Amino acid sequence: MKKKLRLRNKFIPVNTPRLSNQEKINVKKCLDTGWISSEGQFVNQFEDQFANRLGRNYAIAVTSGTAALDVAIEALLIGPGDEVILPAFTIISCIGQIIRSGATPVLVDSDPLTWNMNLKQVEEKITEHTKAIMVVHIFGLPVDVEPLLEIAKNKNIKIIEDAAEMHGQTYYEKPCGSFGDISTFSFYSNKLITTGEGGMLVTDDEQLAMDCRSLRNLCFQPKKRFVHERLGWNYRMTNLQAALGLAQLERLDEFVQRKRSMGKKYTQGLRVLNEVQLPLEKTDYAENIYWVFGLVLDDSIGFDAEEAIKMLGEKGIGCRPFFCPMNQQPVLREMGFFLNESYPVAERLYKQGFYIPSGTALTSEHINHVTKKLIEVLK
Repeated sequence: MKKKLRLRNKFIPVNTPRLSNQEKINVKKCLDTGWISSEGQFVNQFEDQFANRLGRNYAIAVTSGTAALDVAIEALLIGPGDEVILPAFTIISCIGQIIRSGATPVLVDSDPLTWNMNLKQVEEKITEHTKAIMVVHIFGLPVDVEPLLEIAKNKNIKIIEDAAEMHGQTYYEKPCGSFGDISTFSFYSNKLITTGEGGMLVTDDEQLAMDCRSLRNLCFQPKKRFVHERLGWNYRMTNLQAALGLAQLERLDEFVQRKRSMGKKYTQGLRVLNEVQLPLEKTDYAENIYWVFGLVLDDSIGFDAEEAIKMLGEKGIGCRPFFCPMNQQPVLREMGFFLNESYPVAERLYKQGFYIPSGTALTSEHINHVTKKLIEVLK
């Protein structure tokens, strides 16, 4: 009884990472040796092992998933006159450097079942100016990338694969993050592998890898360090972050299994909610990894996601809304983008969608408690 009362009075956050003793050992080694900056053994080790896990030739560690996208777009020499196709339903990080580069972002709507980008619309929006397609895997299921790879090959279009939410996920048993000319990852605290903040670019192209390494390091030159021929960023990952990430990478299979187990338990408990769309358990090409467990409320339920999040918060359940689509972002509309454009599926996902506690440290007791409170609020 005391255990139940303790849980009832405790707020369950939307994410809590799962850390072990090895993470502490690695970080302590950095502190003991004094190698805490971007110099140190763990950065190279993390890059090498991450690339090996994906079957890629090169990996470049950076400060965040956003930084990885910035560097990818700059390394591909995307700029004025170029168009980049991307989903309307994604985090704003995906569009920032496209706009700053002077290129034109071109949006597509979402698939209502997988919540990923609508492939038919991608093909319809390709023009002679299309330089790249940004493939963003959303929440737990990957984009059906094979058709896009074929289109890109035939039309000489670059693929930027944002696999920030797909650590350990596969597409037809091939790792997500292995499909892009450049692929990017995030290691924010809510990802399967976390370094607190951090990101990674991976590629098989030696020149792209060299450019990415230069761009993350202010484009210092080997012989004339402080003479710059190109503008870059200080996006270097620290040895402390890499130490944490290396230990996390070693546990990735454990995290994947845990996420899928959590997703199945949520699905089993929440099937009674007939007016709620649950995540697809699988497609022909992938089994859901449940990076987060999302819900989309039916319009007949009588309230939207914002109200549901408020009610669940009052019951001690942390939730987070789905992405606001790009065409509804105030900052982008003020800049004149997407003023007469509508993406109905993405707009509905934002209005009616949210996700519930999904961190790897969540216990079965927590899941049962969240499920119970969800049913109280939504049924």
